[in-house]
Amino acid sequence: MTNTYKPKPLKTFILRDPKTRKISKSDFRDRIIHHTLYNIIEPIFQKTFIHDSCANQKGKGNIFAIKRFDKFKREVSRNGKQKGWFNKNQTKGYCLKADIKHYFEEVNHKILINIIKRKIKDKNTIQLITSILKNYHNKEKGMPLGNLTSQFFANIYLNELDYFVKHKLKAKYYIRYVDDFVILHESKEQLEIWKKEIQQFLKNKLKLELHPDKSKIIPLSKGIDFVGFRNFYYFRLIRKRNLKNMLTKVKNFRAKEISKEKLLEILQGWQAYAKWANSLKTRKCVVKQIYKPIN
Repeated sequence: MTNTYKPKPLKTFILRDPKTRKISKSDFRDRIIHHTLYNIIEPIFQKTFIHDSCANQKGKGNIFAIKRFDKFKREVSRNGKQKGWFNKNQTKGYCLKADIKHYFEEVNHKILINIIKRKIKDKNTIQLITSILKNYHNKEKGMPLGNLTSQFFANIYLNELDYFVKHKLKAKYYIRYVDDFVILHESKEQLEIWKKEIQQFLKNKLKLELHPDKSKIIPLSKGIDFVGFRNFYYFRLIRKRNLKNMLTKVKNFRAKEISKEKLLEILQGWQAYAKWANSLKTRKCVVKQIYKPIN
């Protein structure tokens, strides 16, 4: 109310589960501010998000994204009735699988604030948002992983891309999960054109770029790595990294580094996730490893 609030310095640590990430944690009192701000402005922006923006929103998530991917996959191939589907040498459609390079590190503060100002006119609120953004090692760009506000602002920033893809390119089969997105189409050539247009849009409007190694056009028949699963046309597999991570937890239990209660808690969450893949045999194997006699 007096415009004297300043966030405390972030506490940074490294998290190596499932992959190495640098997490910057806000002080408890600052997290209260983040949640309060989010509770007020989230409903304003929620109305603007497209249906197939799947991350960090109520009623959505990776399972929602998987279901939408399955639906789009069937529609692109016309349920396997696409011309030439009976020829095993012909594909049933293609997928542009893309990833934005170093996304959270590259979000431009000035561009983000200008986007937010379209909906939020109150100067004090804008000042508060600015102070949260600048409480980072880089004062001009980037947001810390681990903050609720970072996840929310990430959706606001890439909502610009969502509108470009849906309304300018008129891509019907588009799904985004944070900075990963897919576009499905029966034509590889069309996806090549859209990929170039997206690259230009990201560069010119948002000062971002696609990851050169993780942004490719892949036949649906080859399997698409998206939101934790390897999605093939007729079945779905758990990613090898995810399975390896679970087996590491089992190994830690057998070495008495974690308790059985903790392992079973982890297993319950993992099985709820893994059941969305064709994984019955794999899940039984993991359980067998847990109860295997320790020599």
